[in-house]
Amino acid sequence: MNDFVALLASQGSVLVFVATLAARLGAPVPAVPFLVVAGGLTVDGEVSFVAVTLAALLGNILGDGAWFVAGRRWGYRVMRLLCRISLSADSCVKRSENIIGRWGGLSLIAAKFVPGVSVVAPPMAGALGMSNARFLSYETLAALIWTLGFLLVGRVFHAAIQDVLAVLSSVGVTAAAVIAVLLGVFVAWRYWQRRVALQADDVDRIEVGALRAALSAGTDVTVIDVRSNEARLLDGRAIPGAIGVSLKHIPSRIDGFADGRELVVYCDCPEDGGAIAAARLFIAAGVPRVRVLAGGIDAWMAETAVEAPAAAPMAVATPA
Repeated sequence: MNDFVALLASQGSVLVFVATLAARLGAPVPAVPFLVVAGGLTVDGEVSFVAVTLAALLGNILGDGAWFVAGRRWGYRVMRLLCRISLSADSCVKRSENIIGRWGGLSLIAAKFVPGVSVVAPPMAGALGMSNARFLSYETLAALIWTLGFLLVGRVFHAAIQDVLAVLSSVGVTAAAVIAVLLGVFVAWRYWQRRVALQADDVDRIEVGALRAALSAGTDVTVIDVRSNEARLLDGRAIPGAIGVSLKHIPSRIDGFADGRELVVYCDCPEDGGAIAAARLFIAAGVPRVRVLAGGIDAWMAETAVEAPAAAPMAVATPA
């Protein structure tokens, strides 16, 4: 730990820049501890406060800016990529949609302090059409608040930080091993939680071919898109005639679908997680005929080759 402090004292701005950039790009790098310790070192002048602040700002802007540009260019494809590589993707994407949909540019400030959302918010802002100037202004403000906040924490508690580093230095390799084991247990627990949540033995599925045949035959089937409004703006693909009811609005809309007709719900999320959750809400409310479209909108588009602009307009059910 003494070597770490010495390295940070000699290369503080460089290390803070690299750690911040890596964290904003999505790498599992703990940027906050670097910033807090660097803040403590600025008290005695071992590290330049101005240099570290500028380094953290630059790392934030470059990292988030890269995701913003990617979101602007590739839209929902970037969100789907993040969704598939994250252990808590469904929740972080939903939180990002809610934050950005409600607060707009100010959401970039809140996102800095919400685990998981900080990486998702910039590409979502780009995909939703936020202007470059607006993104840069809000991103700079958010990065400044985030940077100064943790630097000041380090300055205020610099004595305590030195004590903690001294203790960690005394236990050395043992502390590192314990931290690594705890991190591994946490990742395994989150993965197990996700696998349990996606076990759908209680929910029936329907393949794209069967749904397409039922719709062509005029069967009384209602197709429900349970993606959020923001997600549908990001991804204009839709099944012709589908009704848009966001997952969070289903409890208030269930009565309108409890007339005996068959329901097929779909989403665009890993292993149909959102659609499974929606189906369970309907089943718990006593709706007897509910199935999940296997593979969601991706499977539908892949098999039917229906282009989104040619699809029939989707009816969106507004919340009560």
